[in-house]
Amino acid sequence: MTRELFDNALRSLQDRILLMGSKVQEQLRLANTALETLDQGLAHRVVEQDREINRLRFEIEDECFLLIATQAPVSSDLRLIVAAIHMIIDIERMGDQVKGIGRLIPVLANHPSIPRPAELREMGALVDRMFSDTLRAFAEENADLARSVTAQDDAVDQLYALALQATLAQMAQLQDPGDLQACYEILRAARELERFGDLAANVAERSISLVTGNA
Repeated sequence: MTRELFDNALRSLQDRILLMGSKVQEQLRLANTALETLDQGLAHRVVEQDREINRLRFEIEDECFLLIATQAPVSSDLRLIVAAIHMIIDIERMGDQVKGIGRLIPVLANHPSIPRPAELREMGALVDRMFSDTLRAFAEENADLARSVTAQDDAVDQLYALALQATLAQMAQLQDPGDLQACYEILRAARELERFGDLAANVAERSISLVTGNA
């Protein structure tokens, strides 16, 4: 493979990562809407979409290994390929977190009178913005934008703590086992979003290392 063809292959690799990221962001937005509306049809789509994300992860991973095995990449190229492998693992895990939200919607839909804390909606919107910035930082090789993503992770953690506090206080007042189960699922949803934010920050940190050359 000539250098020009190899550069094209690397650009294609970056494009495929962005495509995978866009699929996860679409999945997240569906999950946020399903949490708001308790729409079980949307929740089913969230779960089903995870199959496509997993497929993309393994296809991209195979591309990375093929490039390493056949092209003897120089150090800068190898850094990108290795970073790509780590990124797609984190992005695939983000899809798993969102799938977890989709799976708990039916329980919440059976107990619509149990309120979801406002912090849950705020967390969903914040991690969506974080991931948008993460993908743009990677596409544009913008280390400053990537750093802004990692800085926002503390705000997600704070919202999670508030959601946890509010839901535990609500659980202390309930006796019905079904209502208690619904509250538990709300806690799970908050945890999935908090973890999504952590993973978005991980991907952003990989972008920073690619731009700066620092591990």
